[in-house]
Amino acid sequence: MSIPRPRLPRPARSLAALVALALLLAGCAALEPPAAVTSQGQDTRDLYDFVFIIAVVIFVLVEGLIVYAVLRYRRKPTDTELPPQVHGNSVLEVIWTIVPTIVVLIMFVFSWQTLNQVDAVSPTPALTVRAVAAQFQWQFDYLAPDGQTVQFTQQAPELDLPVGVDVHVILRSKDVIHAFYVPKFLFKRDVVPGRENNFDFTIDPADVNQTFRGQCAEFCGTFHSTMLFSVKALSPADFKTWLAQQVATAAASPAPAPSAAGGATETTLALTAHNIAYDQATLSAPAGQPFVLKFTNSDPGVSHNVAITDSTGQQIFKGEIFSGPDSRSYPIPALPAGTYTFACSVHPQMTGKLTVH
Repeated sequence: MSIPRPRLPRPARSLAALVALALLLAGCAALEPPAAVTSQGQDTRDLYDFVFIIAVVIFVLVEGLIVYAVLRYRRKPTDTELPPQVHGNSVLEVIWTIVPTIVVLIMFVFSWQTLNQVDAVSPTPALTVRAVAAQFQWQFDYLAPDGQTVQFTQQAPELDLPVGVDVHVILRSKDVIHAFYVPKFLFKRDVVPGRENNFDFTIDPADVNQTFRGQCAEFCGTFHSTMLFSVKALSPADFKTWLAQQVATAAASPAPAPSAAGGATETTLALTAHNIAYDQATLSAPAGQPFVLKFTNSDPGVSHNVAITDSTGQQIFKGEIFSGPDSRSYPIPALPAGTYTFACSVHPQMTGKLTVH
């Protein structure tokens, strides 16, 4: 005597089917890549869509044939003998050999064309930027038209770029392997020490004034997660104005405050980073006078700097980030009396208090 298996009631089966369908659709949505914001990224997106369509057609065809075979040739209660056995079909074997070969060749041609388009480099780019990666910070050098002279150096977290023009990026590493990755660009390229990689991209003018997240996508050490940056898209006119202001600011050097005797006085503060920590938690400086902060990085191969923010959290000074062992003298502009915070841009846990009075 056979015991019938319990079956779910019809409403429960319908609900289970709807849940399964929702999960399937959610999985398909997860496969959707982000919209491309560069012309090269759009080429990559077009290739993705093309390959995805081919995959869907093959999936539907194969699964459809499987379902058809299961239903058409299922065993019936009246079947008492084996059906005629087929031992090979030359026509069918030729078809399933030639058709996949043709599909692979077509995908190869389209992939090759897309690769050449994405890797194409203009001999006369409108802007050349050298992205220098080091544990654990990005540095962006804006180069002159000769591709060699540095006009202005910008430290992460922001990379300002114009839209609608060809931008050439040179990648350089100071230590280990990193990776330049902007998800919205649909592009990632390794930054290899001892070798310069380069690529071009053009940001879509429709994305002007947008900001795109970027990061290092190659595990590069303990503080890999801090190697973040953002790409801010500006109109060509706004970018030209911004770059001119940055170049002029970088070229200007603050003058020391005159003393009562008619000479120049300058206060110098000393600060050292060791074992990813500052040697002092508090500093003191005079109000209304520029001063110099002599910063020593004694951690070999580790990047540090000193950035100063006011009580509202606004950054008023950011020193150059550099690897140790080395030192820099930061010229700090005159600050009004108050309490400020100094911290390392690479290691936010390194903080201290600056009192100006």
